[in-house]
Amino acid sequence: MIAAAHSSCFAMQLSALIAEAGGTPQSLEVKADVSLGPDNPGFKLTGIKLTVRGEVEGLDADGFAKAAHAAKETCPVSKALTGVEITLDAALES
Repeated sequence: MIAAAHSSCFAMQLSALIAEAGGTPQSLEVKADVSLGPDNPGFKLTGIKLTVRGEVEGLDADGFAKAAHAAKETCPVSKALTGVEITLDAALES
């Protein structure tokens, strides 16, 4: 459930930031991989890897990367999970 919430929140935030930067998202494919580790008792989140591939009109690869990094930092789910390491792999597709 965390992965689904994080990937959808990140995608919405990224779409908004792309538009603010003058781009138009044609498609965004976002995946969140959540890692669990032992905790006493039970388990805890140990990391989240966000992966996004996008087709965007009006932004180059650098502009897309900047928007993606800003979305990672500002989406509400990322903010709620500040105690978990969140990494990002973002790239434009041709």
